[in-house]
Amino acid sequence: MAKQKNIFSCIECGGQTLKWQGQCPHCQAWNTLIETLTEKAVSRFSPVSEIGQVQNLSTIEAREEARYPTGIEELDRVLGGGLVHGGVVLLGGDPGIGKSTLLLQALSFMSAQHSVLYISGEESAQQVALRAKRLALNVQSVELYAEIQLEKIQAVLVERKPSVAVIDSIQTIYSEVLQSAPGSVAQVRECAAQLTRLAKSSGICIILVGHVTKEGALAGPRVLEHMVDTVLYFEGDMHSSFRMVRAFKNRFGAINELGVFAMSEKGLREVKNPSALFLSHHDKQVPGSCIMVTQEGTRPLLVEIQALVDEARSPNPRRLCVGLEQNRLAMLLAVLHRHAGIPCYDQDVFVNAVGGVKITEPGADLAVMLAVVSSLRNKPIAEKMIVIGEIGLAGEIRPVQRGQERLKEAAKLGFKQAIIPLANKPKQAIAGINIIAVGRIGEAVGQMY
Repeated sequence: MAKQKNIFSCIECGGQTLKWQGQCPHCQAWNTLIETLTEKAVSRFSPVSEIGQVQNLSTIEAREEARYPTGIEELDRVLGGGLVHGGVVLLGGDPGIGKSTLLLQALSFMSAQHSVLYISGEESAQQVALRAKRLALNVQSVELYAEIQLEKIQAVLVERKPSVAVIDSIQTIYSEVLQSAPGSVAQVRECAAQLTRLAKSSGICIILVGHVTKEGALAGPRVLEHMVDTVLYFEGDMHSSFRMVRAFKNRFGAINELGVFAMSEKGLREVKNPSALFLSHHDKQVPGSCIMVTQEGTRPLLVEIQALVDEARSPNPRRLCVGLEQNRLAMLLAVLHRHAGIPCYDQDVFVNAVGGVKITEPGADLAVMLAVVSSLRNKPIAEKMIVIGEIGLAGEIRPVQRGQERLKEAAKLGFKQAIIPLANKPKQAIAGINIIAVGRIGEAVGQMY
């Protein structure tokens, strides 16, 4: 049997060369050659006997895939109810954030009902055992295999046939058919493709641990995220004990779901009421503080928005956001000046989302604007009040999604008043909370005290 040869292909023009070069000889681009395998010569047409059966979509039985609960409710929420038979999950996060700890805890819970296998490519068996002992986990039924060669891992998976297998991490695995080092684009792509194919054919649920770059994106080729069924990001400040798992892709559940954990001596602990993390506890109302309700997947979260407005000491006033989009702040300040007559062009404006949470939805616009007005006038917003709404360039307040769910969450946590868009006004009153529906930013400013 002839040995398969390796070639180097340019990701810019597709040109091929037998040796690696810093510059592509075809398009002259730099650092664009990656290692690939030569394709075997095949017939242009497949024999009739090898053609798969064509089915009518309406005749195919659609059934829900069986799920494996992980025993961690916050993780199950993000996954959409648990792990799926034959599914592939990619979990990425910064070094030391707690990826291995979370998965070891999940395997410990699942080992009581399912066969599980932890494949460690970064730590030795002794190091993993030491972590399990420190976390006081019951790992009597958890199998461990320390290996980084893909072919050996595939053989063990086929032999053992576990229900769930964790690969920690995909950047350390290498295949013998490629000459490049582990972690290279070619190795990550080939190993992920082979493991995904094995998961689909055998029904094994495989969880891949991935590294991230300094920009926060998953390391390796972008096609890695397309191969898998679910992509989870493990976020959090290294100087804080709180961690958040967020779903960015999920073929078996909703995206943008959020799970909140707290790191302790015994591992990651679930946070049942995450809204409490993002609210400051003031003895009395302070200027520049406004509470909003953001929607993370199916979970409404109360977040405190803080603003500080101070006289600028330079010709160019500063605009700084933490946890919010900075360009959107500049737009909101312009709308505030044009449609409410409140100028901030000679003021430094600083806005922060408390607790390290990142808010990407426009439903925080009205809360940011009222927090800025409160700080500028040095007058606190009314007590026990929440604010939601998107601001348009014409000064109108636009509705947000799932408005009633947000209001019910605020009422459950003891808030008595809410400024909301006119279009989100519920047809029936919600017990315990007074709703103020507004259509323009001028009305909202008048109702904030």
